[in-house]
Amino acid sequence: MPAGIIRYWAAAKAAAGTAEEPYTAATLAEALDAVRERHPGELTRVLQRCSFLIDGDPVGTRGHETVRLAEGGTVEVLPPFAGG
Repeated sequence: MPAGIIRYWAAAKAAAGTAEEPYTAATLAEALDAVRERHPGELTRVLQRCSFLIDGDPVGTRGHETVRLAEGGTVEVLPPFAGG
């Protein structure tokens, strides 16, 4: 199973209480399920509003269960930002 890093930004970072943590998951859906288990509460609510980058590429509207994660990859969790 691939392992990598999840990076949290802004409100997601505050809700997680950390800037980054490791993942071990084959898909984005699996990685996010594990995050919700580790951080129930506020982060689960923040994730509903977030967009995600996988190794720099936007996930967009793709189903999270279809987004494959790579060994040594990076998932960026981006809450909505104010301003431009």
